[in-house]
Amino acid sequence: MEGPKTFAAAILLSLFAAGAPAKAQTPLTEGIQIGLSTDNVSITAGFSGADLTIFGSLENPDPLVARQGRYDVIVVLEGPPKPVVVRRKDRVLGVWVNLDSETFENVPVSYSVATTRPLQDITEPNSYKQLSLGASNLYMQPADAGDSPATIEEFTAALRERKGAAGLYSENVGGVQFLSQNLFRATVRLAPNVPVGTHKARAFLFKSGLFIKERSAQLEIRKSGFEQSIFRVAHDYSFLYGVFAISLAMLTGWLGRLIFRKD
Repeated sequence: MEGPKTFAAAILLSLFAAGAPAKAQTPLTEGIQIGLSTDNVSITAGFSGADLTIFGSLENPDPLVARQGRYDVIVVLEGPPKPVVVRRKDRVLGVWVNLDSETFENVPVSYSVATTRPLQDITEPNSYKQLSLGASNLYMQPADAGDSPATIEEFTAALRERKGAAGLYSENVGGVQFLSQNLFRATVRLAPNVPVGTHKARAFLFKSGLFIKERSAQLEIRKSGFEQSIFRVAHDYSFLYGVFAISLAMLTGWLGRLIFRKD
């Protein structure tokens, strides 16, 4: 009986030994990491816009894929979400008036994109829609879902156009550059009217057109100096600030009337 048992044990050991190298050779999953040189940015009233640099690295990249340039990275700096009201003006009796409006919830106030290549060269449009990646693929949630799809689409297009015209939604093709096979640098644009608050930096890794992984980090944008003091008082003591603003306006109007009155 010892012979068959020894033979069976030898077969099991050989099978285990044959399976062990195969497991060890399983390729590691690629990943991505990003890092910000600072977690907060201070701006003043004279802020005219700036470029923000974000560094990142690929984890366990395939050397062959990297040499062939089949890794792509898209970096997004997304501003804090807020409700937005879009109004449509029409001419009535020679006067432009607001007739229709649409309210959208949780709309990113700003949205800056940097890419290794043009978006159409990285992956298919459906992938961007699934990831809600890119200004044209952001889902704008209407407050009133009962409105007709045509109306919602019209106001959504107008909202994106207005954001783009204000420089708050931008795209920097070639703004992501690989410094080596696994290190990259991204440059995203901060508009002159960039909103204060918590912004989210997001990095998307694609391999041969397939989405692999996403990583994110937070960035705080604040006002500094005298502007920050006014901003803090307006938020912490909103009633007193309102009374002061109205009083100052009345005083300014009264002084202007005294100075420029005609005798």
